[in-house]
Amino acid sequence: MDTGELKELKKKVFDANIKLAGSGLIISTFGNVSGIDRKAQVIAIKPSGIPYSDMRIDDMVLVSLSGEKVEKRSPNPSSDTDTHLELYRTFTGIEGVTHSHSDYASVFAQAKIAIPCLGTTHADYFYGPVPVSEVIDDSCIMGDYELETGKLIVRTFKNRDYQNMKACLVSCHGPFTWGDSADDSVEVAIMLEHIAKLAYRSMLLEGSVKDIKKTLLDKHYLRKHGSDSYYGQDKGK
Repeated sequence: MDTGELKELKKKVFDANIKLAGSGLIISTFGNVSGIDRKAQVIAIKPSGIPYSDMRIDDMVLVSLSGEKVEKRSPNPSSDTDTHLELYRTFTGIEGVTHSHSDYASVFAQAKIAIPCLGTTHADYFYGPVPVSEVIDDSCIMGDYELETGKLIVRTFKNRDYQNMKACLVSCHGPFTWGDSADDSVEVAIMLEHIAKLAYRSMLLEGSVKDIKKTLLDKHYLRKHGSDSYYGQDKGK
């Protein structure tokens, strides 16, 4: 393993966790962000139960994709580590994962309701309704709970493209988001909370509000993320 690259991974994951803590999505020690070095097959993740204000870069825990701590004297990793690992093993195109208990996204998760796509703000970031998982069954709760939570998310995406929908609400729990880096997964979590708030308030104002029409959804999502996207600046400039 390249120790320099793994130190850089720790730094990026630390920065992403501090960004999450400063985003307003977190209370107490809830939430965690991880990132992966695909070449080394190692993730870095927030330690379990340490307040964000007390964390240091060296507290970030390196864990192999098979679940072993790389540095034996490091703190215990987040209790959600096995969920993160399952997502990395299955969604092989992702580079970062964020889990939070942000208010509005968790409201939808607790109500076991997908976040409907009602407008273009949502469509700019998520290609359709943000799905909610089934309720985890008792055998999974009493077994390897965190691993089974990851498998639950994966099953929710059996017929979905995880690259077009970078978020899942775990029923009765909260949101998981992913992206092209640890930092990107935090950005997705921030946007998820924003569109959950918009949907919740729209549904309060008009209980029978309808989803955005498909042509408008396609226009807004694909102009930013499609093969012929034209949002933003040319990379060569």
